[in-house]
Amino acid sequence: MLLFVERCYLFIMLHRFATSKKLLSWQVSVPKKHLHQKIACIDRSDLKNAKRVVIKLGSAVITREDECGIALGRLASIVEQTSELYLSGNQPLVITSGAIAFGKQKLQQELFMSRSMRQTLITNRTNSKSDSLVEPRACAAVGQGGLMSLYESMFAQYGIRTAQVLVTKPDLYHESSRKNLTSTLNELLRLNIIPIVNTNDAVAPPPEKDLDLAGVISIKDNDSLAARLAVEVDADVMLLLSDVDGIYTSPPGTDGSRLLPTYCPSSDASLVTFSGKSRVGLGGMDSKVKAATWALEHGINVVICNGSAQHTIKAIMSGRKIGTFFTNVQQTSSPPEQQAAQARQGSQILQSLESEKRADIIYSLANLLVDRQDDILAANRRDIEIAKEQGMDGPMLARLILTPSKLASLAGGLRQIAATSHSVLGQVKKHTMISEDMDLAQITVPIGVLLIIFESRPDCLPQIAALAISSGNGLLLKGGSEAMHSNILLHSLVQEALEPHAPKETIALVNKREDIHDLLQLKEHIDLVIPRGSKELVNRIQTESAGIPVLGHSEGVCHVYIDSDSDPSMALNIIRDSKCDYPAACNAMETLLVHRDLIRTSFFDDLLEMFRSENVRVLAGPRLSSMLSFGPPLATSMKTEYSDLVCSVEAVDSVNEAINHIHKYGSSHTDTIVTNDDQRAEFFLQNTDSAVVMRNASTRFSDGYRFGLGAEVGISTTRIHARGPVGVEGLLTTKWILRANGQTVQEFSAGERKYIHQDLPIKESMQM
Repeated sequence: MLLFVERCYLFIMLHRFATSKKLLSWQVSVPKKHLHQKIACIDRSDLKNAKRVVIKLGSAVITREDECGIALGRLASIVEQTSELYLSGNQPLVITSGAIAFGKQKLQQELFMSRSMRQTLITNRTNSKSDSLVEPRACAAVGQGGLMSLYESMFAQYGIRTAQVLVTKPDLYHESSRKNLTSTLNELLRLNIIPIVNTNDAVAPPPEKDLDLAGVISIKDNDSLAARLAVEVDADVMLLLSDVDGIYTSPPGTDGSRLLPTYCPSSDASLVTFSGKSRVGLGGMDSKVKAATWALEHGINVVICNGSAQHTIKAIMSGRKIGTFFTNVQQTSSPPEQQAAQARQGSQILQSLESEKRADIIYSLANLLVDRQDDILAANRRDIEIAKEQGMDGPMLARLILTPSKLASLAGGLRQIAATSHSVLGQVKKHTMISEDMDLAQITVPIGVLLIIFESRPDCLPQIAALAISSGNGLLLKGGSEAMHSNILLHSLVQEALEPHAPKETIALVNKREDIHDLLQLKEHIDLVIPRGSKELVNRIQTESAGIPVLGHSEGVCHVYIDSDSDPSMALNIIRDSKCDYPAACNAMETLLVHRDLIRTSFFDDLLEMFRSENVRVLAGPRLSSMLSFGPPLATSMKTEYSDLVCSVEAVDSVNEAINHIHKYGSSHTDTIVTNDDQRAEFFLQNTDSAVVMRNASTRFSDGYRFGLGAEVGISTTRIHARGPVGVEGLLTTKWILRANGQTVQEFSAGERKYIHQDLPIKESMQM
């Protein structure tokens, strides 16, 4: 049997081999750190800028479940993450437990080896624990050196030096020794050496009563030690790694217990009930909260998190919503889970309203958009000014801008939605007589709670809200930070319109970007996610969604095909409108396909001249480039969504080749044929597999308002549930209602009753 130290060495070598590829990229020079400049963190997103990080490893994190020995896998993961922080320019300081557990295992092995066979058999038979227990201080004395040697070997894999710092209570209580300790830690950090700090448990006295005096925390355990040292070295953040995910309102696993993503000591203390202490070690969650609160009062940001979870440290330091973040700022908005639950309750009330009342809410919102136009435009101007200061231009800036004409069109679209609200819910889709006195109907109902994430365009907010109100859905909205002031004002108008008839929380605005990840895990509260924005946004939402369906399109690579038999004037007008009317829109043309017979004709010359006059930069496809001796530069890709005054132009031989090109390079969004030939037009319309296919029309018509839907929550290129512009119909599902008179299946099985399955006339509505 391998000895413990040999097993540790073997583990280290295996872990080093497994991470060797990472090590190659990590072996870089780290800039020297001199005077530390403290980072002021307002919320989690600021943690990515933190430099000096105190990482406290609780006993339950690094010791095994049998409390005898180190959990090597967990410790290796923590060392790896800490090394990544260090090699990224951070200054980590580690406060560890584990010396007693390390020494306990070694001493028990020694006792086991020194026993006679008879003693061993007797001990195993009686299952006596008294003989196996060793005095903890002796365990600490034996284990301290081995624990430090293990840390040294693990960090050495990454080319990082460490130093052991053993402290006792007097080291913190006496001014001269405390100054020496602080000076030593600062010097080690300046020299790019990671201090590994532990209490000297070989001489540690028993725990004492809480003696906190004059704002100075007494050292009772490693939590209070970490808080004190974090203040002494002026750390930016302290991570308390525990064996639970953070602070719960009551012990995890009990009924009604929920994790608090943020904790404000002045307002949230009454929400929490503590019970018991840690599985091992001196402290429990109560100890951690007290230490964290004291550190927060002295300017240290604190997160309590689960050190057993993978990549915890990396996730927290990147601003992810992991663990419980301590803050002195009271939360002005509800946590995501509560927002989703309130939206569900609001949806149930909203769908129970008479259709006229839902319409009244939407009419009221449309009127508010007109009456409060000056306020809306003022908020929007503030967003535009900030965006310009931050360097935003082009398509993103164009999407951000609101104008009086936009607001007027928006109000008109909302009134269109309100006018059709009476026929939305309770609409009978199928009506069947199952048997005598058995009436079955399939009716429309809301999906439930929607999470809609959109970028830049603040005009999306009232459109989406109106569609949700009309369809009786609860709604969570997350707009881009670049439109923050516009979104806040527009959302306040939505809630003002709602309040006479339904709870204002039915439609909530999600303020923090990190809340999105949490919301995407709430499949019991959220029924559908609709992202409106870039391909990167949609892909990220699809990746992070934990079982919640995602409806949307990844990009809008729209095509216009000009057939050889087409009207030149009509073709130029359609091309101009498709590309130049609003190039930032997802339904703008990105690729123009031209029949090869039209190349080197007066039409093609007029086309290039029109593009020049509209400041459109033309890029040639491979086929067109080979046909021209000189001309536009070659396009790097035929699958690009430019969202700007840039257009790819390619030559094709036929309508069939145009369709093949669209299927290969398109995004199944919107594609148009311009032709006078009815047969070719029908072939294109029937065989082009896109959400919207047109003949002799601009791609810009692919829009909910222009299709008569009033507005849209987005355009879907998926093939399940809804496709194309998604209006009210796309936010509905169905349920079955069976009205019977005591019949049972057994009666039908025995032949006493017979199925009829007769289709009945469909009534206009069966809304309850």
